Amino acid sequence: MRINLQSLGCRLNEAELESWAREFQAAGHRLVSETGDADLIVLNSCAVTAEAVRKSRQMIRRTQRLSPRARLVLSGCYATLHGDEAAALGVDLVVSNADKSRLVEIAARELALEAMPEFSTEPGEAALFALGRQRAFVKVQDGCRYRCTFCIVTVARGEERSRLPAEVIREIRRLQAEGVQEVVLTGVHLGGYGSDLGLPLDALIRSILQETEIPRLRLGSLEPWDLPPGFFDLFENPRFMPHLHLPLQSGSDTVLKRMARRCKSEEFARLADHARRQVPDINITTDIIVGFPGETEREWEESLQFIETIGFGDIHVFTYSVREGTKAAAMGGHVPAEIKKERSRVLHELALGQKRALLGRFVGREMPVLWENRRDGADRGYTPNYLRVAIQTPETGLTNRITPVRLVKVDASGEFLWCGPVTLPPAAPADTRWRR
Repeated sequence: MRINLQSLGCRLNEAELESWAREFQAAGHRLVSETGDADLIVLNSCAVTAEAVRKSRQMIRRTQRLSPRARLVLSGCYATLHGDEAAALGVDLVVSNADKSRLVEIAARELALEAMPEFSTEPGEAALFALGRQRAFVKVQDGCRYRCTFCIVTVARGEERSRLPAEVIREIRRLQAEGVQEVVLTGVHLGGYGSDLGLPLDALIRSILQETEIPRLRLGSLEPWDLPPGFFDLFENPRFMPHLHLPLQSGSDTVLKRMARRCKSEEFARLADHARRQVPDINITTDIIVGFPGETEREWEESLQFIETIGFGDIHVFTYSVREGTKAAAMGGHVPAEIKKERSRVLHELALGQKRALLGRFVGREMPVLWENRRDGADRGYTPNYLRVAIQTPETGLTNRITPVRLVKVDASGEFLWCGPVTLPPAAPADTRWRR
C-alpha cells in the first residue's frame, strides 16, 4: 500500500513518524509524499496547547477533504486525550500513545493492510529521505515525572520510560548506514533519561559518541535543571553539537513558582553564563509562555528584562491558552487576549533582535554546514551551533553533505546567514571541527 505520514507538534512526534516509516517499509509498503497518492494516511497529532488541538482537528478535516478515498489512522496526544472526539470526526483508526509503538502492527491487523511480498522502496533508500528529511530524530525517552501546572503532555504521555542504550545505538548505526549525517536525541523529559534504568543522559551520550561514528549528535529540548556535573565536558568532542534548547518559560520568579518550574531565574542565569564560558560559541535557545494566569504588568516587565539580559539565539513564543485538566486552567487572573497579543508582539520583536545580534557575531567565520534541503533556488542548512545558513547557487548537489563555508552576511530578515562559495569536499564526511 501507498502510505503517507504526517506529524504536528514536537520533535518526539517526528521521531515516532520516522520509526513508523521504517516499519511500514519493512512490511512491504511504499511511502509517498503527497496525500493524494496515498491509500493510507497516518497523522501524529498534538495537544500541547488549545491551538494545537484546533490544528489537529483541522489537519484531520483537511486530510479527509483532500484525500476522501484514503483510510486515516490517528495517533498522538490529541488522539489520546480526545479519542472519542477524534473517532467522531470519522477517522478509521485511533491509536493512543500507550499503543503507538505497535501502530504499524495494529493498523495492519485492524485495517487488513495488503503489502507487497518484498521491500517496496528503491534499493538503499532510507525511510527518512523518503519523508523528505535529512536530520533524524531518535526517541530515547517518553513520559515525565514532573507536573508543570500548564502542561497537559504529562497526562497524555504517562510515566517516564527510557530505551536501552544498546537499542538506541543500533538505531543510530542503522541511520548512519542509510546515509544520515545528524541525529537529534528526543524525549518528553529528555533530561530524565535513564531514571528507570539507573543511567544518566550524559552516559548515553558518551556511549553514542564512543560506539557510533555519526558525524553530528544533537539534543532536543532539555530542562535547565537536568544538566549533570561535567555535562559541558561532552562538548570537547566536536561531533557533539554546541546548541542547547533550555525552556525558561518566564523570566519572573513569581510566575515560575505558579508554573511549578524547578529553576529560578538566577539559577538559569548562572547556567547560561557557565555554558558560555565552557563552550564559547554555544547557541542557547528557549521557550517563553506569554500571559500565564495572573501575569501582572510588573511580572511581564521582570520577564522581559531578564530575557534581554540573557540574550537568546532564538525564542519560541507561546501565548498561554487554557488546557482543561491542568492546574493552571483553574487559576484566577487570566490575562485578556488583547494584552497577551501585545506582549507576544513585543517578545517576537525582542527575539528577532537577539537572533540578528547572534548571527552577526559569526559573520566572517568559517564553519561547517550540513546542507539539508534546497528551496527557492538556494541550498539551506545548519552550522554545528544551529545557525541557519543559505547559499544561492545553481543546483550543486549539496543536500546531505557537510562542507566548510565562510559566513558573509546576515539576511535582511534577520533569520539566517548567507555564505560564500562552497568548495565540494571528497565524498567522505568533512571534519566537524570549527576554525576561526
